[in-house]
Amino acid sequence: MSKDDAPVGQSRPLTPEPTPEGERIQTLDYLRGIAVMGILGANIIAFGHPVIAGVLPQAFLTDPNDPGSFLLLVQFVLIDGKMRTLFTLLFGAGLWLFFERARQRGEGTLLAVRRLGLLALAGLMHFHLLWEGDILLAYALCGLVALLFIGVPARDQLILGLLGYTLGAAFYGLQYGGAYAMELGNFANAGTPSPDDGRAAELIMSGDYAGFVANNVTARALDPFSQLWVNSSETLPLILMGMALMRLGFFERGFGVRWSGTIGLAAIMSGGLLTLGIGLWMRATQFDLYATFLAHVSLTALPRLAIALGLIALLATWSPRWNGWLAQRVRAAGRAAFTNYIGTSFVMLFVFHGWALGLFGMLSRPQLYIVAALGCVAMLVWSKPWLERFRYGPLEWLWRCLTYGRWFALRRS
Repeated sequence: MSKDDAPVGQSRPLTPEPTPEGERIQTLDYLRGIAVMGILGANIIAFGHPVIAGVLPQAFLTDPNDPGSFLLLVQFVLIDGKMRTLFTLLFGAGLWLFFERARQRGEGTLLAVRRLGLLALAGLMHFHLLWEGDILLAYALCGLVALLFIGVPARDQLILGLLGYTLGAAFYGLQYGGAYAMELGNFANAGTPSPDDGRAAELIMSGDYAGFVANNVTARALDPFSQLWVNSSETLPLILMGMALMRLGFFERGFGVRWSGTIGLAAIMSGGLLTLGIGLWMRATQFDLYATFLAHVSLTALPRLAIALGLIALLATWSPRWNGWLAQRVRAAGRAAFTNYIGTSFVMLFVFHGWALGLFGMLSRPQLYIVAALGCVAMLVWSKPWLERFRYGPLEWLWRCLTYGRWFALRRS
């Protein structure tokens, strides 16, 4: 683990240098690797078609080639929302570890604020230059709010997070559930891309990258902030929960040595079965707009949290014993998660924009999953050899240098 990843209470040298490989919390790296690859699987439809197609199959610009929406249901049960939930919990854990490390050096809040400010800038650049599905801005701004609760006892942080998360899901359940009931499931334009989606799709397919960026900077300048209210109802509570779980040792011990595996499996199975039931109901509505939003934003909130916590518990129990070639590469992908997340969007420019391969709106769901699988392979291929030669991923190194205002050696001695 890095020095910023050391458990609270463990002695750490008071420098921001990386910690030797053997001292890392392997579970955190493993979880980050799984999450960053899973997020690509969750986002791949929205990379290759209008963003709304990520939840509404009727918004595909070509035949989805998914009889009975079988593949959509598989993604809905196994991936959608789960990887984002996992990634956000990990972000909260990392925020606590960074702050605790900085506090021990007498730097504390201001350094954390600078780090989050740089992340917000990265999120805005990601949105305007690469892809509109950015999550970094929400993480940064919610992280700033979470700093106000940094001194709250861990169990109170956990309770606040759970309460906020549940209330947010209930609020949007009432909103979308009420809208669905009023429309009786017959929303006439369900799945039709918004004007912004249509304009973005037109610019991507035309190959006019300059026009794509100009449209993002002008007509869509406020879009990164417009969804913050919705996103924050999930993101801020999960960050608080991640901070609390890190302080309570959950990422290292799960539910305890004796019961962690059993409870983790039960949480994953129960959450998966509930999600499957919700997905089947969503399909029965023929993917009505409000029903689909209700399913994604509200109804699956608690099941996907159960799945994420179950996965953490399992990996906290099992992953320390996994040292094969695949496990090493997954952990390396997790250590370079920031670079892999942004790098994925950069690569997808070349795959989908008209000035490159121009595959936007042309691939079916199975074909898009092949692209996602190749992207995951790329993460596994480059991350390990890079980190054998260098101490950080490229963007991790840049973020650290800008945060501390000093130059860190990149290449290993």
